[in-house]
Amino acid sequence: MKAEAWIFGVTALFVAVVTPAYWFLAEDWTGTTALVMTALLFGMVTMYLGFHASRMDSRPEDRKDGEIADGAGELGFFPPYSWWPLWCALALGVIVYGTAMSAWWLVIIGFTVGAVVTCGFVFEYYRGEHAH
Repeated sequence: MKAEAWIFGVTALFVAVVTPAYWFLAEDWTGTTALVMTALLFGMVTMYLGFHASRMDSRPEDRKDGEIADGAGELGFFPPYSWWPLWCALALGVIVYGTAMSAWWLVIIGFTVGAVVTCGFVFEYYRGEHAH
């Protein structure tokens, strides 16, 4: 993760250098604020990646003598298909639509359906075909 920390760090430095230049050329509060927040966000990610890179074993891609074969093996758990994200998105859509149309009864229905669907999404791997 050292390479990723360097990439984010260089980008944070670039945005931090560009921000004052943007302010002096454009005198735009909105863009300057967005650039400041972008620099802070990249700095935060840089600190996170640097913190974890110093405390974990180096990955094959982080070592100078790393080979492609060193990265072979199990990479982790990748879930199979799931319909729950679709229902979560539809429940959120109902909530947003109800809010935009000031139909509070629709918002209440959306939150009720959303609570049930979120529980189904969270506990998806505790029952059924893919339980473990």
